[in-house]
Formats: sequence, structure tokens, C-alpha cells
Amino acid sequence: MSRIGKLPIEIPSGVKVSYKDTVIDVQGPKGTLSRVLMDGVAVEMSDKSIHVTRKDESKNSRSAHGLTRTLINNMVTGVTKGFEKGLEITGVGYRAEAKGETLNLSLGYSHPINFLLPEGVAVEVEKMTKIFVRGIDKELIGQTAAKIRSFRPPEPYKGKGIKYVGESILRKAGKTGKK
Repeated sequence: MSRIGKLPIEIPSGVKVSYKDTVIDVQGPKGTLSRVLMDGVAVEMSDKSIHVTRKDESKNSRSAHGLTRTLINNMVTGVTKGFEKGLEITGVGYRAEAKGETLNLSLGYSHPINFLLPEGVAVEVEKMTKIFVRGIDKELIGQTAAKIRSFRPPEPYKGKGIKYVGESILRKAGKTGKK
């Protein structure tokens, strides 16, 4: 039995959850999320909690059990609290600026990078070197942060580039001169 999958999901007040066929919809104060669930799992709903169970003991059902429970829990958390991912820019002249639905990045290339944000994602830039990606869909937040990081990943010699907040970069020693 999946240790994660057997845990109930508590539904906070102000959140509506509806389940029909294989589609689960979660509505809350921050927005609405919808997802098509996998075949091997079943969802049982009560007034204040959701239970995810397996339909059978096949390999696909066992592997989808904990994942489905976590995805539904992330949907409930997203519509109540939301998610945030932080990025830090390190490097001389590297900076970011948010203008509406566009994130403008100057990362040492010959041209600025204008990144159009996906729908449902908001970006806040602090001191031109810290970027906070916010939204209700955890998967979309992580994907957007990874895409922003991919424009200039941190390099191991000087540590210049875009890294996640709290990420440690393995540093390498540079070349030594001849004596």
C-alpha cells in the first residue's frame, strides 16, 4: 500500500471539489484547476476529505496511487494558498524587469531576452536580481521557473547565471598559471 496514497486530503472551507468520470475540478478563492486522472485509481469524496484508492493491484495502478493523491493535494493547496518559486541572478550587468505579461532579461548576450509568461503565472522582480514566479498550478510554476533558468544556467567557475533560491552551485578551481 502506498504510504502517500492512503493519506486523506483535507478540503478547507471555501473550496469546492467535483469529480465526474475521470475529471476532477477544484475551485477556491484563488481560481479553478481541472485535471484528467489516470485509469487505475478511484476517488471517493466525503464532506471534508478526499480518499484516493486503487481499482486493482496492477503495476500501473500501484504507481499512479500516490501520484494521483499528490496531484489532487497540490490542486487543493494551489487554489487556497498558491505556489511560489524564487530565482536569483548573479553576474555583472545581469538583470531582470517585469513589464505586464513579459519578463525582460539582460543576461550578457548581444540581445535582451523577452520571455512571454504563460497564462496563470505572475512574476515579481525584486532589486532586478531576484525573480519570484507565482501562481496556483505547481506544475506550471516549476516549468516556467525552469525555462527562465535555462536562458543562462549557473556556470561552475564564477557562479554567474540564474539559479534557484537556496540552490548550491558546485564550484570548480580555475586554471593555474605557469611558474
